[in-house]
Amino acid sequence: MIHPFILIAVFVVCTVAGYFIIKNVPSLLHTPLMSGMNALSGVTIVGAITATGYALFSDTWFVVQAIGCIAIVLATINVFGGFGVTHRMLRMFNKKK
Repeated sequence: MIHPFILIAVFVVCTVAGYFIIKNVPSLLHTPLMSGMNALSGVTIVGAITATGYALFSDTWFVVQAIGCIAIVLATINVFGGFGVTHRMLRMFNKKK
């Protein structure tokens, strides 16, 4: 079993690294990168489902499952909202007939 402090440390390091990577991206590239990240955000849903499934082996399974369900809902909203925004941006480039 992985110690929770290791998972928190990985989360913090990934958050800081992601911040510095995105901070250095020119604004013209944000739209294509956002479109690609919407597909990659599906991995977040798979991770949340996996973590929620492992909650059955935890002593505090109810709390962990509740947090896991919230994570699944928020990740799903993120994916669908991101694809919606990308679709609207791509419609702006369509020529009117």
